[in-house]
Amino acid sequence: MATDRDIPEITDDELLDVADNPAQARELHRALRTLAGSDSVGPELQQMARDVLTGRVGMREVVESDRYLGAIGDRLGQMRTAAENLSPEQQEASEQRAAKLREDYEAEFGPDEPEDFEHRPFTPRPY
Repeated sequence: MATDRDIPEITDDELLDVADNPAQARELHRALRTLAGSDSVGPELQQMARDVLTGRVGMREVVESDRYLGAIGDRLGQMRTAAENLSPEQQEASEQRAAKLREDYEAEFGPDEPEDFEHRPFTPRPY
């Protein structure tokens, strides 16, 4: 029986139907890989990411699906509750980790707002 590791992974280009530009598609791809490999996000989001990465489900289907959007919303709520309950020391440590992640990101990918792309918030395209 084939496992997800045996199935070729989609490319960044295959995410351009929901991303505004190649850089956003690359970041979405990276986020999906993170979700797929993280047990802490829960089995539904982990499987959704794996299904997108293997091409079994398209990102467009995910953003239009109440099931997946509900799971994402639930997880975001859990994250918000956890963040609200951090001690001041934990909050400071979290802010330092976030700053380090931002530095690492910018070192690898450049500034957050590339000059060749118009900066605008993500909005799903009408289908």
